[in-house]
Amino acid sequence: MAAQLLEHNGSPPFVDHKDLHRVIDATQLGNVPWQCLSVQYTGEHPEHDTPPWMDEEYEVWYRDPRLMVHNMLANPMYKGEINFVPFREYDASDNTCRWKDFMSGDWAWQQADEISKDPSTHGSMFVPIILGSDKTTVSVGIGNNEYYPLYALIGNVHNNVRCAHRDALVVIGFLSIPKTVREHAKTEVFRIFRRQLFHHSLSAILTSLKPAMTKYEVLHCADSHFRCAIYRLGPYIADYEEQLVLSCTVKNWCAKCLAIQTDLDSGGLYRSREHTDLLIHENVDLDTMWHEYGIMSVLPFTNDFPRADIHQLLSFDLLHQLIKGAFKDHLVDWVVEYLRLMHGTKRGEEIMSDIDRRIAAVAPFTGLRRFPDGRGFKQWTGDDSKALMKVFIPAIEGHVPQDMVRAFCALLEFCYIARRNIITEASLNQLQDALTWFHHYRQIFKTTGTKPHFSYPRQHSMTHYADMIRLFGAPNGLCLSIMELKHIKAVKDPWQWSNRNNALGQMLLTNQHLDKLAASCVDFAARGMLVGSVYSRAVAKRLWARTVAALAKEVDVPRLQCLIHYFLFSQLFPHNPRNPEDVPTASCPRHNGSLYIHACPLWRNVYPRNDCVFVNINSNLEGMKGLEVARVKCFFSFIFTGNWVTYPCALVHWFDKVDDYDGTPNLTVIHIDTVYCAAHLIPVYGPDFIPSDVKYFHSYDIFRSFYVNKYADHHAFEIVS
Repeated sequence: MAAQLLEHNGSPPFVDHKDLHRVIDATQLGNVPWQCLSVQYTGEHPEHDTPPWMDEEYEVWYRDPRLMVHNMLANPMYKGEINFVPFREYDASDNTCRWKDFMSGDWAWQQADEISKDPSTHGSMFVPIILGSDKTTVSVGIGNNEYYPLYALIGNVHNNVRCAHRDALVVIGFLSIPKTVREHAKTEVFRIFRRQLFHHSLSAILTSLKPAMTKYEVLHCADSHFRCAIYRLGPYIADYEEQLVLSCTVKNWCAKCLAIQTDLDSGGLYRSREHTDLLIHENVDLDTMWHEYGIMSVLPFTNDFPRADIHQLLSFDLLHQLIKGAFKDHLVDWVVEYLRLMHGTKRGEEIMSDIDRRIAAVAPFTGLRRFPDGRGFKQWTGDDSKALMKVFIPAIEGHVPQDMVRAFCALLEFCYIARRNIITEASLNQLQDALTWFHHYRQIFKTTGTKPHFSYPRQHSMTHYADMIRLFGAPNGLCLSIMELKHIKAVKDPWQWSNRNNALGQMLLTNQHLDKLAASCVDFAARGMLVGSVYSRAVAKRLWARTVAALAKEVDVPRLQCLIHYFLFSQLFPHNPRNPEDVPTASCPRHNGSLYIHACPLWRNVYPRNDCVFVNINSNLEGMKGLEVARVKCFFSFIFTGNWVTYPCALVHWFDKVDDYDGTPNLTVIHIDTVYCAAHLIPVYGPDFIPSDVKYFHSYDIFRSFYVNKYADHHAFEIVS
């Protein structure tokens, strides 16, 4: 700290926090001021006992989305990661189409075609404005602290930029949440007002974009070029409840198609703005529109903008439709209902307790959330549901019919295929196959009496995924989880930093400051002002074993010396057809020198952690055919004096395939270059209960049979699939 102060003549760059805030306030980079829109009910009032909500003013705070789009397009950080024109990508090997980023979808291509037809806009860059909104609660225990942020991003930036939280997603508004006393909350007048307020607010916020939807404006882009740009409203990312509000659709109907409410999977024509307008033009009565078409009497905000059809623009939502919806809220809860129905409440709870113990006993893995007490907690997050997906299937096997297990497998196949970064024609075929098998195997819940029907909008949404992928590209770039993570930076952290008194005003200022700092950071980096590092590292040292004999004792492998000899033989004589273990030890190259050890004999001062890996044994074979699974005892390296080459190695314990297991441990020293990636195994628990004292760090030691967990991460899924 003292050394840094010398650069400022012994004085800090800012006197205090007020001085820092003054400098930020004076910064013009990234400055888009907040504006306020006041809205009030203007309909008929009752003669007596007027509800209080009719006289209240509702404030909607927003920033000019047009200026926010200017800042995003001009951000030099996105150079090379932004598409200025739609494109179609094909696999050269079979000439099939591939979908990845948003601009690779058919919808962007169609919009660009329409723009090119107008001579006044021909050649203009297409800029799709993607919106999203999601209510969030910042504190459950301290009063009513609910906020309704509205987010925007441009479809030109690549999916990886949006998923990496590199300021490609910005908060452009905080919508009003009208509330009233209980006796008026469910009245039809109040419900209609809430929907009208929502749509009017969106229309007003986005008004500044409207002129450039028909007449281009010239914009500065990330690659320092200037381009003519035309805006269009793009997909809207929202959960099912909000999709109903956006599309003015009745609850339990599909917001995308006209499938009958009581039998959604029977299918139906896609909804459209033209169809709804036709029903209104034909004077179809409101009761018929409600019960036969699932349409409400409120007009969506997209009707105020050219070429915007809310039904087409509703995006997929991997988080709420598949992970939290079909998986957690449906299948997982149905398993609990099935166990209670088949075994009674008491026995069902005992089985669920064993399932919880199995979940808690799963070995750790990088990026995998643990469940120390199983799945029995109240406040579920999206990350919790994602983590449960990865370990739930082996935990229920033996306690439920095989068709239920297969239903879970089919759903997870669908989820993981849909979450791929690149979707191919083959992927779409696999997606459809997984959906077909899921519909087939979920019938077990009906035949056992657990569920009478499967007319659930979230499950029904899976039937639209293939078409929406063709329209909008890979779903992982339009997932609501991106916005839920943005809640932390845009809503929850600013609320925590406020003094809780009129917190929204302080949150708005904090967001403005954060945007200015982010823009300043980009500008400083472009000027070369942020070269170098101010970090210092303190490395904790540990006395490792330095010789072969010492390491053999530490890892309890007396044959380590021989294993190193066999390893050296295979490295120095790779074309020798003999098995190194068949070569007399005296004939093998020898190493008796020092070692350099890299291991974790005590993870978090609790237990030794030895993870599993995929080892490449034949790179000419695809997937698991060319891989074996092993558990790493330790990593080490040594310099062989025969050629003075450093050999980075791993001492591994091989897992045998079930048919090849002979009961003897199989230890080998391998070159670290043969390690493909990390692997995760889950025990085959069988039908018996597991002891209550089994801990997660015992998993690889006390069980004898394991499944390779293909759902541990996307790498494992692609390898095992």
